[in-house]
Amino acid sequence: MFFDARAAKLLKPSEHMVIDGCSGLRLVVSASRKTWIYRYKAAGGRMKQVAIGQWPAMSVQSAAAQWQALRDQRSGGADPAAARKAMRRLEQFPVLAPSVYTVSRLVEGYIDGHLVVHRKEAGARAAQTMLSRLLEEQPEFAQMPAAAVTRATAFTVLESKKATPTAAAKLRSLLGGAWDYALDAGRLDGEVPNWWRVVMKGRLKSKGKLVGGEHQGQQRRVLRAGEVSTLLAWLPNMHSLGRDVTQMYLWTCARGVEILGMRPEHIAKEPDGWWWTVPKQLTKNARFKEGIDLRVPLVGRALEIVRRRLDAVGASGWLFEDERVGQYEQKDFSTYIYNLQPYSPRVKNRQSEDGLVLPVAHWTPHDLRRTGRTLLASLGCRDEIAEAIIGHMPKDIVGVYNAYSYDAERRHCLTELSAHLDSLVRNQADFPARP
Repeated sequence: MFFDARAAKLLKPSEHMVIDGCSGLRLVVSASRKTWIYRYKAAGGRMKQVAIGQWPAMSVQSAAAQWQALRDQRSGGADPAAARKAMRRLEQFPVLAPSVYTVSRLVEGYIDGHLVVHRKEAGARAAQTMLSRLLEEQPEFAQMPAAAVTRATAFTVLESKKATPTAAAKLRSLLGGAWDYALDAGRLDGEVPNWWRVVMKGRLKSKGKLVGGEHQGQQRRVLRAGEVSTLLAWLPNMHSLGRDVTQMYLWTCARGVEILGMRPEHIAKEPDGWWWTVPKQLTKNARFKEGIDLRVPLVGRALEIVRRRLDAVGASGWLFEDERVGQYEQKDFSTYIYNLQPYSPRVKNRQSEDGLVLPVAHWTPHDLRRTGRTLLASLGCRDEIAEAIIGHMPKDIVGVYNAYSYDAERRHCLTELSAHLDSLVRNQADFPARP
């Protein structure tokens, strides 16, 4: 970056100076002031600009820092000029008396009256954190009268989160639910529109996870047979919790939250073998009145892991327990797997010769479940049985009239899957286990 202060002083009104190394940053001169401007091309090719500050009160270094922040905002999909204009509209609302039903009060009512009551503890806590963070980041929005939120306001709030579209979509859904709750409770007039259900509908789509600073796009990863073989042979390098959970994903095709919520009372030996019954409230189908408990036959390594952990279960009652923090949760396992990936910051900061880098990269725990389901199909397991195994509810009329549980078929298919997985690991040379 190069800036000639002497040349800047000599500029005349209507003239401007571009700043080398800062594309779009310029110093524009009017009759009474010299203003730092960020000029850029918006969607549709239209040129727009945002005023940053006055020179010399704002130095070129400070202007460059503000210019970079605006560029980052634009790279995330937002329009800096539109966002600045919308924020100025929000600032027109004065600080309101406590009796005014503000956005903040509406959100608090939704949290206390709905989220805490109807959602599981972890889900309610995550939703509350997301909403509270938004109100802290945008105090003008938080203090607006809820009835005064316009379509433009809703768009501006979501546009500011567009760089993380998945989180923005969740936020949009939560705010839509909050407005519905306030309307149903009569805290908002029935004529007040719920713009959150309309604005940016279908436009907030994930760009995929970030790897090396680049979005990878939406991916549905299924590990190939050779990759499964390599991963299973590398398991001794994982700690015991990670090793057991990885195998439970593959041998049962269950969800992580179901596996890690396992307790002794969920396990029983029946005439045809061992069964793990996941209570309906721990499954994804808990929100459906037609949902039922998920029955999972335990065979092969899954049975070995469960019986070993039953013998060692502590006072907490969790089969998968971390001595440091209590129950081992899905986010703990997801973080653990990410930190073993070759692109994770933790791996880059470690010595490469320690060997603690996954030999199979670019997968998440849920991809193990998808891999197990795909292997079931490759082994000839019929769709209705495989869907029953992974806990998906039957569609439409089938779910109403077909009450058959497929217990025998589940056991047969998972036994075949267990044998297939065992054959894959036997065909792979062992990795040296970590000391």
